[in-house]
Amino acid sequence: MGGFFGTISERKCINDLFYGTDYNSHLGTMRGGMATYSEEKGFSRSIHKLESTYFRTAFEEQLDKFEGNSGIGIISDTDAQPLLINSHLGRFAIVTVAKVGNKEELAQQLLKENMHLSEFSSGKINQTELIGLLIIKGKSFVEGIENVFRNIKGSCSLLLLTEEGIIAARDSWGRTPIVIGRKEGAYAAASESTSFPNLDYEIERYLGPGEIVKLTANKMEQLRKPNKGMQICSFLWVYYGFPTSSYENKNVEDVRYSLGYEMGKEDRTEVDSSCAIPDSGTGMAVGYAAGHGVPYRRAISKYTPTWPRSFTPSSQERRKLVAKMKLIANRDMLKGQRMLFCDDSIVRGTQLRDNTQALFDCGAKEVHMRISCPPLIYSCPFLNFTRSQSDLELITRRIIEKFEGDAYRNLEKYALTDSPEYRKMVEEIGREFNLTSLQFTKLETLIKSIGLPKCQVCTHCFDGSSQFTLDQENEPGE
Repeated sequence: MGGFFGTISERKCINDLFYGTDYNSHLGTMRGGMATYSEEKGFSRSIHKLESTYFRTAFEEQLDKFEGNSGIGIISDTDAQPLLINSHLGRFAIVTVAKVGNKEELAQQLLKENMHLSEFSSGKINQTELIGLLIIKGKSFVEGIENVFRNIKGSCSLLLLTEEGIIAARDSWGRTPIVIGRKEGAYAAASESTSFPNLDYEIERYLGPGEIVKLTANKMEQLRKPNKGMQICSFLWVYYGFPTSSYENKNVEDVRYSLGYEMGKEDRTEVDSSCAIPDSGTGMAVGYAAGHGVPYRRAISKYTPTWPRSFTPSSQERRKLVAKMKLIANRDMLKGQRMLFCDDSIVRGTQLRDNTQALFDCGAKEVHMRISCPPLIYSCPFLNFTRSQSDLELITRRIIEKFEGDAYRNLEKYALTDSPEYRKMVEEIGREFNLTSLQFTKLETLIKSIGLPKCQVCTHCFDGSSQFTLDQENEPGE
C-alpha cells in the first residue's frame, strides 16, 4: 500500500520528516523518498530502493543535505516518489498513496492532449506522475486534485509540497486515511497517527473523504470540504495498521482485541491456550484468550533483527523461505497442547500448509486457526494490499472453482456468513491445510468491532459491495 508523512515548521524540519516517514515503514517495502523546500535553496529530493534495506539505513547519512522548514516523505509499495514538477501552478513535489486501475487509459488520453510521460526501465507507468499531470490540468491545485478524483478508478490520497506550504488531500471516498497533527510552531499530515507521539505532535483531526487542506507552520486552512460518502478500508484495522494507530478515532489494537474477544466468547471449541501468528494476529489472540477464558501463550515468536516482511523478495520460492525463517515455534509450549492460533487473513494460503505441519511436527496435539476477517472472495480494485494479480490466486476462488467448476459462479452465496456454501468452503480450506478446525470472523462482527456504520466501511474484498464506487463520483458535503 504505502504511507506518507509531511511537516511544515518554524524550524528546520528534517528530523521530524525523517523519523515521521520512518514510522510508515510497515506499509511499504519497495521505495522510500523525501523532499524538502528551502526559500534559499529551493527543493531537495532523494529516492532509494528498499527491497534489501530499511528506510533509516538508506537515508540516515544523507540527512544534512535536506534544507528548509517544510518537507514530505513516502514509503511506497509502488512507484518511485516524491516527484518534482514545474508547472503553471508553480513548482511542487508530490507523494501519493494510490491505486489507479485505469492508468493505461489515462496515459493514452494525456498523450493525445500533447502531454508527456517519463520512460522508465521497468516499462511501467509511474502512477504518481500520472496523478501529477492530472493536477496541473487544473487552474488551481484544488481544481487539479478534483480532476484526479473525477478521472481515476481506484483511490488516491496525496501530499503536495509547494513553495507556499503543504497541501493534503484525502481520497475521494476516504479509502486511505490522512490524520493531521499539531505542536507548537508546526503542523504535520500523515497516513499513520503512530508517527506523532514520539515527535510531540497531538492529533488535531482526521481529514474527511475528498477533503483538501493547506498547512503552514501555524495554520491549517480548509480548501475543499469533505464529501458526503465514506468507504474507508476495513483491512486497515485487520492487517495494515500499526497497533498504536487510529483511523476515524478507532484504535487498531482495540479493534483487533474486540475481534478476538467476540470470537472467543462465541466459540465452543475446547483448547488449552490462544497464540498469535505474529505480529498482526497478536491483538486478536489476546482478545480471544480473554473471551474464551484460556491463557494467551507465545508458542510462536517472530525473529525480527534481520528478516523483513515475507513478500519482499521477488520470487515466491524465496518469500516462502523467508516466511519460514522468521517464525520460530516453541516446542516446549506446543508439545501435547490443543493450540489455537489467530492470524489476520488467508489470501493465497501458500505458507499455511507448511506452517501447520511444522506445528504438528513440534508436538502440537491439535492446531486450530481463527482469522480476524471474513474470507477474501474478491481482489481489491482500490488498494494494493496483496501481490495477487487475479481473483484466481485467492484460495477461496480455487475452492469455489473446485465446487462449482467456475471460480466466478455463486460468489454471493459463498460470501454470505453461515450459508451452506460458506460453511462448505471454510471446511474445505481447513481440510486442505490440515487444520483441526478453522473459523473466520463474521462480517457483522468485523463491522461491530470497528464501530463505524457499515455504509462507511469498505468490505468489498469480503462481499463485493463497493464495486459501484469505481464509476461513481462522490458528492461534496454541504
